[in-house]
Amino acid sequence: MTVNINGININYIDEGEGSPILMLHGWGSSVIVWKSVINNLKNGFRTIALDFPGCGESELPKNPLSLTDYENLVLEFIEKLNLNKKELIIMGHSHGGRVALSLMGKKLLTPKKAVLFGAAGIVNKKSFKTRAKIRTYKIVKGALSLPFIKNYTSSAIEKAKKHFGSADYSNSPEVMRKTMVMVVSVDIRENLKNIDCPVLLIWGENDTDTPLKNAKLIESLIKDCGLCVLSGVGHFGFVQKPNQTNAILNSFLR
Repeated sequence: MTVNINGININYIDEGEGSPILMLHGWGSSVIVWKSVINNLKNGFRTIALDFPGCGESELPKNPLSLTDYENLVLEFIEKLNLNKKELIIMGHSHGGRVALSLMGKKLLTPKKAVLFGAAGIVNKKSFKTRAKIRTYKIVKGALSLPFIKNYTSSAIEKAKKHFGSADYSNSPEVMRKTMVMVVSVDIRENLKNIDCPVLLIWGENDTDTPLKNAKLIESLIKDCGLCVLSGVGHFGFVQKPNQTNAILNSFLR
């Protein structure tokens, strides 16, 4: 199914009946990541998952998106599907968790409950190695952009981006790279104290994209928040351990 939001055709799936659960995937992912969760919950809930712009089967945005753009997109999606906000449960993984936390922290959305898996949104201090990598890329880019050679070095600059950037960044179209740069620099921790609905955090013990220390910080800042740690798994722990995840969800939601 598709719905048009701000000129972008957004793909989504909608299965089951009952209180609505809206699922927001992580960067570069799609609705497919929620398959096990949907199969577990669709007999008692209306489960809805969307593909963010530029992901899955949704169209690319014409311009880079800010975190505010993602917030507005989700709010309009809720309105267009006429979801009951008082009964709404929101779930988010990684970037989807960032969007959900930001919406709740700004009081733009107050769901009945929220479940976050490896949520992004906490900006950690960069290590010396990472800072050195960024510095090296800037030096290389600056050298290749000098006026007398820049017409001949566009391909080299692109190779430098791919070499020094993350896999998510390197594998994304240009508009999504610019989007990524805009959203990853936003730290949402200051607004977390405003969240007053029950929040469950489900985190992979070995998550290196959004470290477990971030989960503990989020837990400490939200009034009604609990943390479940999945042992021996990483950023997609809820996919790697579907049975344990579904047991946790059933206890929290049902």
